[in-house]
Amino acid sequence: MKIESRLFGLGAFFFIPVAIVYGWLTNWSEWVGIMGIFLLGGLAAMIGSYLGVTSRRVGTRPEDREDAEVHEGAGEQGHFSPWSWWPIVLGASAATALLGVAIGWWITLVGAGIGIVALVGWVFEYSRGDHAH
Repeated sequence: MKIESRLFGLGAFFFIPVAIVYGWLTNWSEWVGIMGIFLLGGLAAMIGSYLGVTSRRVGTRPEDREDAEVHEGAGEQGHFSPWSWWPIVLGASAATALLGVAIGWWITLVGAGIGIVALVGWVFEYSRGDHAH
């Protein structure tokens, strides 16, 4: 993960100066673009720091070595819920919440309520055993 953390870290060092240059070129009058690029630089820094901390904890992966073989990366990669409906409900609640920003703020509250239920359902999906719904 070292290459990924360096890539995102360099993104932070790229986007912050770009935001300053963009602000200077627009005479600091177009705040949406300036803040968007600053936030992009902050997001790249956050992801890069997370990947850096994770790479120290996990250690060297086969993807990080030049002499690694394909079979070294084989095995279990994690636990995924292939038949779970909760991600669809969570996505629909996010769409409803963002629709509320465009139409009316009360719709955002409905989307947030559905999102809380969907997130709790997704997190506790396997709390009573495998495939117990």
